[in-house]
Amino acid sequence: MITVAIPGRDTIEIEHIALDYNGTIAADGKLIDGIAGRIKKLSAFANVYILTADTYGTVKAQCENIGAIIKTFPRANAADCKLEIVEALGGRTACIGNGFNDIKMFDIAGLSIAVMDKEGVCAALIPHADVLVRSAEEALDLLIYTDRLRATLRT
Repeated sequence: MITVAIPGRDTIEIEHIALDYNGTIAADGKLIDGIAGRIKKLSAFANVYILTADTYGTVKAQCENIGAIIKTFPRANAADCKLEIVEALGGRTACIGNGFNDIKMFDIAGLSIAVMDKEGVCAALIPHADVLVRSAEEALDLLIYTDRLRATLRT
């Protein structure tokens, strides 16, 4: 578990990390350089899930042996599919994404991080996020180097 005591706020406890795939940790169906190592590191402390409709059909080849559980779903109703997956985790979940279909899972997450990278970030997602970062690497680093997260969220 990842535990982050936020000065002036509640302590955040993270057992699960739910990652959107395309547009967040992958670009054009390919895992972004540096992501695999970060996921491996985080999987020692939390269960890491990659959520995707697998538009490019590449997620299994790109993400095998990195310590993550891949959850695929139909291309239709992605927001509801992601919500159901995160609800089933039962709480203590950090969600990381960039798209409109991430809003529902952000709303039930213990921590939500919006990523603005190559695909950009859906403007409608931003008000649902606890933190906005420039890249997936930065998002995952917040969970590895928790003092960064503590500094950002303190009162």
